[in-house]
Amino acid sequence: MKKKVVLAFSGGLDTSFCCIYLTKDRDLEVHSVIVNTGGFSDQELKEIEKRAYALGVTSHSVVDETENYYESCIKYLIFGNVLKNSTYPLSVSAERVSQATAIANYVKKIGADYVAHGSTGAGNDQVRFDMIFNIMIPGVEIITPIRDLKLSREAEIEYLNKHGVEYTAEKARYSINKGIWGTSVGGKETLTSNQTLPEEAWPTQVSETKERDIELTFEKGELVGIDGEKLSPVKAIQKLQEIAQPYGIGRDIHVGDTIIGIKGRVGFEAAAPIIIIKAHHTLEKHTLTKWQLSWKDQLSTFYGNWLHEGQFHDPVMRNMEAFLADTQETVSGKVFVKLLPYRFQVVGIESEHDLMSNKFGSYGEMNNSWSGEDVKGFSKIFGNQTMIYHRVNEKK
Repeated sequence: MKKKVVLAFSGGLDTSFCCIYLTKDRDLEVHSVIVNTGGFSDQELKEIEKRAYALGVTSHSVVDETENYYESCIKYLIFGNVLKNSTYPLSVSAERVSQATAIANYVKKIGADYVAHGSTGAGNDQVRFDMIFNIMIPGVEIITPIRDLKLSREAEIEYLNKHGVEYTAEKARYSINKGIWGTSVGGKETLTSNQTLPEEAWPTQVSETKERDIELTFEKGELVGIDGEKLSPVKAIQKLQEIAQPYGIGRDIHVGDTIIGIKGRVGFEAAAPIIIIKAHHTLEKHTLTKWQLSWKDQLSTFYGNWLHEGQFHDPVMRNMEAFLADTQETVSGKVFVKLLPYRFQVVGIESEHDLMSNKFGSYGEMNNSWSGEDVKGFSKIFGNQTMIYHRVNEKK
């Protein structure tokens, strides 16, 4: 009997090559699995399944991780207002962790001898997949044909054409990865330091130009409503994406440090994630104390970096998630946002937990909690040690 290999499959160039290679050159029984993290329609999933069987797989399965992806990961990225290098909402890096975990669980389920993925030897995904497989299924051998054979895209296309699979260079021009937390776009421009992606490279074209006001409702840090309509967090993210992406909001190019120590660029469009994070952060600035915000910033930066590097299963991540979740107890209310072509504005918030309550005074105008004499005494005490330092060390 042939040995089983589970292949993390997307239907793109790299995983199409892997299907043929594992079947023809390695003589393995290939079981392809696509992990849906909210980026595929039913029709797209059917087309990918059809492609997998045409490439010779023994079985093909779809694992829908969308809800679990939100509950185990995205929720905490929102709680932490996580933007890598103040720019990138970890659209792909967070998704890969969820996908790798789901693939490892599927390997256990069918008792496969091998697990394979289509990562190259130049990016972050190879580390994320390998590390999570080593953590969760340490006895299963990992096969990475693209990395091991050091293949160019042109060589992959030639190999597929040789085996009767039509694939053109034009079709492989841009690498696009879509999920609920954003879409990444890679192409020849992102391999440079000075070029941007052309308009036609973006998966969503700009079609909305009329200014629009929307109302976002948060409960304990989670987006649960849009314009008064109650929604689950996942549905709310998807609806906001449908509304905002046609404005061209959330397009950018992220420049970052890869796990393997080189710089890299990737384009992305993530209207809903960017709006949600900025709206949520504004609500937090009204409802949390100074030191809650300060410690959240510090922990969230580490949380985002560690997740980006694939270390989702480190138990310290659960510790930080507990802290982040605890801070959200009072982060409830409405956030008002204005959408315009290529940009948006967070107008303001309403919350019963708003610490900017005029019951205690108005900033820069008047207060109801202390007198001017109280401030005089406080100012002396608050700066007392610094005054002593300068007096003791005063130059003669």
